[in-house]
Amino acid sequence: MLANLTTPLLGIVATIAVGRLGDATLLGGVAMASVLFDCLFWLFGFLRMSTVAFTAQALGAGDQQELRALLPRGFIISAVIGGLLIVLQVPLAAGLLTAMGGSDGVTGAARTYFTIRIWSAPLVLANFVILGWLVGRARASLALTVQIAVNAINMMATLLLVLVLDLGIAGAAYAAIIAELSGFVIGTLVAYRITGGRLTQPWAVLLERDRLMHMMAVNRDIMIRTAALIAAFLFFTAQGARSGDLTLAANAVLNNFLMISAFFLDGLANAAEQLCGRAYGARNRVGFSSAVRLVIIWGFSFAIALSTIYALGGSLLIDTMTSSPDVRRVARDYLWLVALAPMLGVFAFAYDGVFIGATWARDMRNLMVLSLVCFLAAWFLLRQLGNTGLWLALLVHYIARGGLQALRYPALLRQTFG
Repeated sequence: MLANLTTPLLGIVATIAVGRLGDATLLGGVAMASVLFDCLFWLFGFLRMSTVAFTAQALGAGDQQELRALLPRGFIISAVIGGLLIVLQVPLAAGLLTAMGGSDGVTGAARTYFTIRIWSAPLVLANFVILGWLVGRARASLALTVQIAVNAINMMATLLLVLVLDLGIAGAAYAAIIAELSGFVIGTLVAYRITGGRLTQPWAVLLERDRLMHMMAVNRDIMIRTAALIAAFLFFTAQGARSGDLTLAANAVLNNFLMISAFFLDGLANAAEQLCGRAYGARNRVGFSSAVRLVIIWGFSFAIALSTIYALGGSLLIDTMTSSPDVRRVARDYLWLVALAPMLGVFAFAYDGVFIGATWARDMRNLMVLSLVCFLAAWFLLRQLGNTGLWLALLVHYIARGGLQALRYPALLRQTFG
């Protein structure tokens, strides 16, 4: 469950380290840039999600050749997309940072972080593929081991470069590159061992037309779905930035609470992807339905625990993440809203995993776009409440995501299994 940590946690560690410097501008800059990378790389999260689904389905169907082909096929796509992101880094940085609407100081700090960390793009995307492949093969413990190593390296490198060598926000970006490179090397070695050294496949297998067309269709729909989800979080961050550096920094601290919740709930979604994908490949309706119930039950169990921790210990966590008294004060004003998020997000994350595992990508895409509309409508109606209205709209988005998929699920189950 904890294997889905790498990219967001790199931003959290950077936020905490830079936050200890006590400069709200630097904290806002690394927070803005971290959100941009979370969203930018998240846009290509289909590499992880589809790899989990297709790998689990191949495992359920007993297709050994396809199990071996999925990893190198994903590496090829990762290299192409990552290379394009590096080539387009200048217009990307200009467009994204302008859209965020931060102050000159925050934008300048964010640009420094962006222009360094963008070079990790091919590695990040390849690590998505490795993670998805391991989870899809029901090797979650190995995936977790790789992620623990990545995050341990990231934390050590960040502390060294930011707080010891005093490289500031640039040091946090270099630490992220070091961590991603380490993850790729370790993950590839693990995959090499699992396959007995058979990582390469003939081009005819990798480029088989029917499989590629199906994969492209699923990836397209997941990408559109992810873009709609990213749009909601970018809008949330941009509105916070327009409220001033202090509100942006406070929201950035609180956003880490959402990320922590996502680690657990999205970890369960990963389990749903694997279990449902495997049952789908084996055409096992009973196993599929059992997996859905199990993930939802465990989701609410973790959500209750997280909401309790946030309600009782949230102030202490805020103090750990920033030393600025003003940021601490503003963040506490919205803590009660953050404490509600895990409970309201269970269905959203659980059914994400179910829909991905069954490759119900088109329905997932359409429902996510509708959820975005609900979020924007809620913000428009609540905008007079300022940052409180913004947080309430985000909670509405959580409810819409989960509720719409829950309503659609029975019909899709009947269509798929009869």
